[in-house]
Amino acid sequence: MKKTFELTHPKIKPARMVDAIKHEIKKYVKRERNKTLPADADYWDFDCKYGKQEAEAQSVHLSAFNQLIDATVKAGADSFYVEIIARAAEREFIERESFEE
Repeated sequence: MKKTFELTHPKIKPARMVDAIKHEIKKYVKRERNKTLPADADYWDFDCKYGKQEAEAQSVHLSAFNQLIDATVKAGADSFYVEIIARAAEREFIERESFEE
């Protein structure tokens, strides 16, 4: 998903626009997570970017979107850019050293 969301609409209040945007992002993530994983992957990981415009977008964690959207609305911006790219990933296991006393 690469999309610029507008926060202004002649008939829809900004609070409802924000709710709709958050719902659309959650729906996209859920749809991507329900896809069949390749044989060599354990889970779906997401490469995410957020910014006022596509050129200014910075890498963020998926869980930070709601806070970033709320901060953008409070700042009075008219739009923002979201990029979420799903990729299959494999967990890395770290061996723990045993501590003997």
